[in-house]
Amino acid sequence: MGKLEGKTAIVSGSGRGIGRSIALKLASEGANVVVNDLDADPAAAVVAEITKAGGNAVICAGNVTAPDFAERFVGAATSEFGGLDIVINNAGYTWDTVIQKMGDDQWDAILDVHLKAPFQILRAAQSVISKAAKVEKDAGLRVNRKVVNISSIAGLYGNAGQANYSAAKSGLVGLTRTLSKEWGRYNVNVNAVAFGFIETRLTEVSADGNSTIDIEGREIKVGVNPHLLEAMKAMIPLGRPGTPDEAAGSVAMFTYPESDYVSGQILVTGGGYEG
Repeated sequence: MGKLEGKTAIVSGSGRGIGRSIALKLASEGANVVVNDLDADPAAAVVAEITKAGGNAVICAGNVTAPDFAERFVGAATSEFGGLDIVINNAGYTWDTVIQKMGDDQWDAILDVHLKAPFQILRAAQSVISKAAKVEKDAGLRVNRKVVNISSIAGLYGNAGQANYSAAKSGLVGLTRTLSKEWGRYNVNVNAVAFGFIETRLTEVSADGNSTIDIEGREIKVGVNPHLLEAMKAMIPLGRPGTPDEAAGSVAMFTYPESDYVSGQILVTGGGYEG
């Protein structure tokens, strides 16, 4: 039996990269998983992968910043699996430039996806979680539920060219620590993982190239400055970037019963590099 047998998890941004690895990891431990991606096809592929392996998963495609998304996401867990035990706020992307060139739309888009959307998802989950906690308390049971917010080293120490992203990820740390105090009475452990350099489609290409991602019709340039890339690799004590599976492992740890007395913590997953 897996560590998460019978639990239900929602994982935003789990059609690709780190989110996909998180969804597969939780499912491999027995969790039912609601898979989200902006695009339905990659989300469907992850659901098929989980189902083929004998797990349970459903799709909730769509933009996490849409006004109705949070309720729909939480509702998918309760309607399909009868409850909600694990919330992973992972969805996001970067849209970098120096502050003097950063437009309000650029600032707002990144704050919306990395900070406002997690806030809305957790707000939507509150009534489900508090109701379940009351029933369990009346029955003399203690059931721990888990929230893991995905932050970044940029949110802890800042990063040139990422005023929007750094501010959002720093705000997510504040949200994590606040909810750990508000939701302790519901037996919810609220933690965050701050990633360092993890190789994904957003970081594996050079910023001096022409690689872009499509965010609902808006082409956004992605990649990392090659000089910064080499400098970062040289500064990582383990000598290399992390993989999505390694990143997922640090998230999964916070969902296991072994972490039932850990809350309000920020785990840096950066190969020994902390900024």
